[in-house]
Parts: sequence; C-alpha cells; structure tokens
Amino acid sequence: MIPDTEDGFLARFRAAAAAEPERVFARIHGRAITFGALQRMADGVAAGLARRGVGAGSRVAAMLRNGTLPLALLHALAALGAVWVPLNAQARGASLRHVLDHAEPCLVLAETDLLPVIAESGAVLSDVPVLDAASPEVQAWLTAADRFDSAVPPADTPFGILYTSGTTGQPKGVTVTHRMLRLAGEAVAIVSGVSDGDVMLVWEPLYHIGGAQLIVVPLLRHVELAFVPRFSASRFWHDAAEAKATHIHYLGGILQMLMAQPPDPHERAHRVRIAWGAGCPADTWRAIEARFGLSVRECYGMTEASSITSWNADGTPGAIGKPVPWFSVTLRDAEGREARRGEIVVRTTLPGALFPGYFRNPDATAAALRDGALHTGDLGAWDDAGNLVYAGRLADSVRCRGENVSAWEVEHVAAAHPAVAACAMIGVPAEIGEQDIKLFVQRRPGAALTAPELARWLGERLAPYQTPRYIAFVESFPRTPSERIAKHALPQDRDGCWDRLGG
Repeated sequence: MIPDTEDGFLARFRAAAAAEPERVFARIHGRAITFGALQRMADGVAAGLARRGVGAGSRVAAMLRNGTLPLALLHALAALGAVWVPLNAQARGASLRHVLDHAEPCLVLAETDLLPVIAESGAVLSDVPVLDAASPEVQAWLTAADRFDSAVPPADTPFGILYTSGTTGQPKGVTVTHRMLRLAGEAVAIVSGVSDGDVMLVWEPLYHIGGAQLIVVPLLRHVELAFVPRFSASRFWHDAAEAKATHIHYLGGILQMLMAQPPDPHERAHRVRIAWGAGCPADTWRAIEARFGLSVRECYGMTEASSITSWNADGTPGAIGKPVPWFSVTLRDAEGREARRGEIVVRTTLPGALFPGYFRNPDATAAALRDGALHTGDLGAWDDAGNLVYAGRLADSVRCRGENVSAWEVEHVAAAHPAVAACAMIGVPAEIGEQDIKLFVQRRPGAALTAPELARWLGERLAPYQTPRYIAFVESFPRTPSERIAKHALPQDRDGCWDRLGG
C-alpha cells in the first residue's frame, strides 16, 4: 500500500507532540526526550534562527555530532521551510571546503572543537556567521519559551541537501524533500518490521540519511529511538543491551566488524530481534543470525530514491529482494535493453518519491534522471525467485587485460577467507596497458596470513584477469560516516605492496 505523504513529516510530529507530549521520542545517551520537550526546543531554535535572518529557502550548514541540538535543529529547519546542509563531523580540508563553498549557506552551526576545522578548510565564509553550538546564544534557544507557529511546508519543498559520502569521487549534493524523508521513514518501518513498544538503536550520525530517516519512525509507530555516542564494535552489544534495543541497523562492514570481535556475553544477552540494513555477506548471513540470535533483513537504496528502494522479505541470503510499494525496478544492459543482469533503474508511481536533482549540478542530474527514472549506477541481477541481487557499482570496476573487473566480485571472494576481516580493491596504473588490481586487506586479530598465501587462495577462486597483482595489508580502513570503506583515500602507489609478478 502506498502511503499518503502529502503532509510530509512535520505535521505528524506536531500532532503527536500535541496529543502525547509526555511520550518519549528518543533517549540520548540515556536521557529521555519527550515529544513535548522536543517541540519546545525546536520552537526555540526556530525562533532563534529566524532572528538571525533564516527563513524559507535559507540554507543552514550544521557540523554537529548526535545530541539534543541537532535533533531540535532538524525540526526547527522543517518549521522554517529552511534547507539543512549537514556536514560530516569527520570531514577536513578540501572535502569540507568543497561542500561549504558549493552549498553557500547563510549560517553555519558547529561544535566548539570543530570551529578551527572549518576555519582551516579554506572555505569562503567571510560574510557568513559561524556559530558555536555551545555559545550562550545557541544554548538559550534550547531553553527559550518561544512558540514558533508556521504553516507546514508543501511535501515537495526541499528539506536538506545531503552530500554523498564521496567513496570514489567528489561529493554531490542530493536534494531531499520533506516527502522523501517521510518515505524513508515509511520504508524503514516496512523493512525493519518495527511495531509499537520497540526500541531502535541509533549509532548513525544524524548528518547521514541513515540516521536522519529514523526521526520519522516514531511518528509512524509508538517506538523510541535510543542514541549512543558512536558505533563501537567492542561496545556494541553492551550498548544494545543497556538501551533495551529491539532493532539494530547495519551498513557497510558493520556486521563483519561485529563478527570479527571475540565472543562477548552481551552478544546474546539483549532484546534485539532484527538487524536491518545493507551489506550483509551472503556466505555469513546464517552465521550472523545464529551467533547473535536475531534475524537479518537486507535492503537496498540510495538517498536519491528516498533512501530505500527494495527489501528482502523472504530472508534469502544475499538478496536485496523486491521493491517497496512506491517503486518498481528494471535492469538495463549497456544498450539500454531490459535484461536479467544490468544497471538498476528505478521508477515510481508516486510523484516526488525520486529526488528532484543534484544541487547546482545539472550535468549529474541529467545523467541520473532520464525518462522519468533514476539510473542508479549500480549493477543487479534477478535470481530464480524474482529477487534482486546486488552486484556492485558500474563505476567501481577496473579495466584489466581487456576485461572489466568488478570490485564487488573480487572483494566478496577475498572476504570469504577466514583470516580476512575486511578488504577493498582499487585499480592502479599499469606499467603497460590499462590497469592492475591492488587489493587492500585487513587481517583478523591474531591471523598470520601472508600475501603469497592469499594470492594462491584467490587464484583458485578467481579468473586470472580478476586475480590481484598487488596485495597490501593495513591495520584499518578509512571509512565514511556509514562505515563504508572510503576508497578514494587508499593510496595508488606500489610502495610496500607484495607484487604477484615481482615477488
């Protein structure tokens, strides 16, 4: 059933705050925040921003870690009809400068320790107020008695510009509307199977769509959000148990990192029923469920398509399932013909479910939105049961010996080695010809795996043109806020690498 999303999400929040002001919306590091308290704080922040000249269409950048202020800020900006520009709290230098210069916010709000980071980025902010989140002015907003009354913005009004993580290139600003955020929350409720009385653990930063979409779920079900300071593999199950969480979210290598941890009494002493998200390896799916005593629910999506496009309803390991009710999916080959394997192309019967475009990037918008459909740049395949299976990024491939080598395929084979905790493949310039494959490997704790041993193991499972020439061991990987490996930060040189051809 396709939900009615004409009211976006703000009207539902206001209605819940008026009807049940004492109901808990979230617990932030154990401290309860009720709907009524959050509404009052949001009103105070909105009034404070309005005095600073922020109004409908104004862009406000925020470099904030999870807490009360960012939660109130999201609702305040929605009430103002302003546009939220979240900044990754881990961003530095050129990447941060790019977002600030490109978005041109009218105001920036940041944590005290991040103010020097913004100043050192070189962003042009000479006429832009940069406010310290801990300043008396900002803190007074949260305790003010102001009431901020405003009309609810139309559902297709821009709510945020969310810049992609930039795992392989320069970030693009995805315009996310009020309707899109509402649909993201609706999809989370479907995928996770959450119901009244449940508690959703939130480790994701609110500056990422994986965190932001969760603020909608308490408007759809009587659930609570339980915020923890950050993702910690060693503390994860302790945090989940302490929060009495029933649902956890995973992305990227989260589950693999949890599986790599030594046994912990807390990993079964919890209330978690469902782990939902994207990136669960098919070969360890059942082992994850058995070890942690939960069910895995895999989904697939992009911020450009209201976060979630499809989900695995039948539990088939490795499948990303079938589309949510407001989307349909086809696969297209290089010639644009429908195929059983090809680029994932998303269409909708609900106007506004797909993003209106990338902010100030018409070329990228035209490439992604064609003939009313979103061309995702992702590869997929249909299995015999009609489930969609993810097969990697079109752009995340290497041209080697005349063949296109999918990083996803190589990485999934390498990740199956019992001594491998995480891995990533990139292409590096070849001495002759196109590219060579370089594989970065993080070993499991205590593993004594060598490069020649891994190369022999891979050679038995990969085609010759898929087998990495270079292998480099690393202690850890640079990661995006969603815990995906940031491949653009991996070195392309051959220093310190093992060379399959040179020994």
